[in-house]
Amino acid sequence: MNKIVECVPNFSEGRDDEKIRAITDAAAAVDGVTLLDVDPGADTNRTVVTIVGSPEAVKESAFQAIAKAAEVIDMRTHKGTHARMGATDVCPFVPVSGVTMDDCVQYAREVGERVASELNIPIYLYEHAATAPERHNLAVVRAGEYEGLEEKLKDPNWKPDFGDPEFNAQSGATIMGAREFLIAYNINLNTKDGRWATDIAFELREKGRSKRIPNPLSRNLLDGEIVRDDNGKVVKVPGMFKDVKAVGWYVDTYSRAQISINFTNYKVSSIHEVYDAACRLAEERGLRVTGSELVGLIPLEALLMAGRYYLQKQGRTFGVPISELVEIAVQSLGLNDVAPFEAEEKIIEYAVRNDEGGLVSMKVSDFVEELSTDSPAPGGGSVSALMGSLAAALASMVAALTHGKKGMEGKKPEMENVGIKAQELKDRLTVLVDADTEAFNELMAAMRMTQKTDEQKAARHSVVQEATKGATKIPLEVAKLCGKVLELADVVARDGLAASVSDAGVAAEAAFAGLRGARLNVLINLTDIEDEKFKKDVTDEVNKLERSAAGLKVKVITQVEKVIAKL
Repeated sequence: MNKIVECVPNFSEGRDDEKIRAITDAAAAVDGVTLLDVDPGADTNRTVVTIVGSPEAVKESAFQAIAKAAEVIDMRTHKGTHARMGATDVCPFVPVSGVTMDDCVQYAREVGERVASELNIPIYLYEHAATAPERHNLAVVRAGEYEGLEEKLKDPNWKPDFGDPEFNAQSGATIMGAREFLIAYNINLNTKDGRWATDIAFELREKGRSKRIPNPLSRNLLDGEIVRDDNGKVVKVPGMFKDVKAVGWYVDTYSRAQISINFTNYKVSSIHEVYDAACRLAEERGLRVTGSELVGLIPLEALLMAGRYYLQKQGRTFGVPISELVEIAVQSLGLNDVAPFEAEEKIIEYAVRNDEGGLVSMKVSDFVEELSTDSPAPGGGSVSALMGSLAAALASMVAALTHGKKGMEGKKPEMENVGIKAQELKDRLTVLVDADTEAFNELMAAMRMTQKTDEQKAARHSVVQEATKGATKIPLEVAKLCGKVLELADVVARDGLAASVSDAGVAAEAAFAGLRGARLNVLINLTDIEDEKFKKDVTDEVNKLERSAAGLKVKVITQVEKVIAKL
C-alpha cells in the first residue's frame, strides 16, 4: 500500500492574494505532493491549505510553506476574527493510507523541530502529538492568542516543545500536531423546515441536547418544554455518536433542509451508522432522508467500511473488488442525491494517484504487445506478479459463487474469509506488476551514474548494490504472496462449489507458475549481489517457498481431478 499523509496548515492571511499564492506555490513546488485545496477567508483573514502525498514530500512541503509564511506575513499588523497564534497558526498531519497516527506524530515532531531550529519559531504540539494532557486541546494551547504570546512564553508551564521561549514578533508561534481525518458530510431531508434538521442533529451529535418534555402536538422535540434540575440548571442529554458534531439548517440551493455533520474520527463513529440513525429518526418524525453529500474529500477506507456494512446487511459476501464496495456505499448512502458523486475527485487516494503509463492500466492486448517487444521491461517479473493476481481473482470468484449458492450456507464464513483475503492479495500483486518494472528502471538508472573519479565509482557501486537488492525484494514478495494464493486455492478446491472446481485448479496452477517465475527472477538478481549473507538468506527462503508450494499444488490438483471424476 502506498503511504499517503495529509497536512492541513492554516495561515494567518486570507486577503492578500499575492501572499497566499507565494505560500501555496512554495508548498506545491515540492515533488510528490498534490495541493488539493486552498480555502481563503477574508473575514477571518485566514487561509486553510490541504496538502497530500508521500510522508517525506509532505513534510518538506509543509516546512517550505511555513518558511514562506514567516517571510511574507507580519503578525504585528495582523487582524482577523479567527483565533490565531502565529503566521502559520496550526499545522496538523493526518493519516490517510499506509501510515499510522504514531507515524503522523513523528512527522509533526520532525517538522516542528526543524521549524524551531531553522526559522526560530516556537513550536507547541497538540492532539495526538501533545507532550502533556493539558496541551491536547487546540483551544487551550492557543489561549491568549498572538497578543498574549509574549507573556505566555515567560511562563515555565508554557515552555515551547521545540525552540527557545523567546517571542518572535513577526511570526509568533506555530502549533503542530496529528489528528484524525475530518469528514464534512451533509444528510438531506425532504423538508424545507431547518428546525427538523436541527432536531435530528441534536440527537446525533456527541454534545447532545437540552432535555425536553415532548409536546403532544408536535413530533419535533424543539417544541417541548426544557427540563431543569432543582437548581434551575438545564438538564443535558448526551447524543448518540462520539466524535460527531452536527447542526441543522435550510439550504436554499437545494430547496431542502440538511443535517450538517463533521466526523472528527470516522473510525469511532462511521458515516453509515450515522446515516442509518438519521433515517430512523427522520422516519419517526414523519420525514424521509433523500440522500447525502460529501463536502471535500473522504478517505477510501470510510467508504469501504460502508460498503462492507451494507453488503453484510444483505447477506452478501464483501470479498469483492474495491470498486464494487465503493459503488454499494455510494448507492446506499445516496451520495448522488444533489450532485453526481465523482470517485476520482472525492476519494482522497484516487485524487492524488497517477495512473499514467502504468502497465495495469493497459488493455490486455496492449500489455501483450508491450511485452513482446525488445525492451527488457516489462518482463518475467511483471508476468509472475500478474499470474499471481489472476490466480487470486479466480480464488475470490469461486469463494463468491460458493457463498451465494443455496445449500452451501454452512460454508459462508469460510468463503467470506477466503474472498476477503483473495481480494487483498489480488490488489497487492496487481501493484507489484508495475513495481517490478519500476525496480528494474531504478537499477538501470543507478547503472548509468557517472563514474569518472574513484569517489564517483564507489558511490555508483553502493547505489547499484542497493538497487539490485531492491529489485530482488519485489519478486521475493511476489513469491510469498503467490504461496498464500495457492493456500486459498486449496480451500476453494476442497470446500468450494463443485461446478467451479476447475477454476480452483486453474488458480492453483497460475499461483504456482507465478511463484516459480518469481523465484527465477530472485535467483538471477542475486548473482550481482556481493552481500553473501543476504544472498544465502534470500536463496534459502525462496527455495523453501517453492518446495512447500510444489507439494501443495499437487494436493490441490489431485483434489480437483477427484471432484471432476465424480461429476
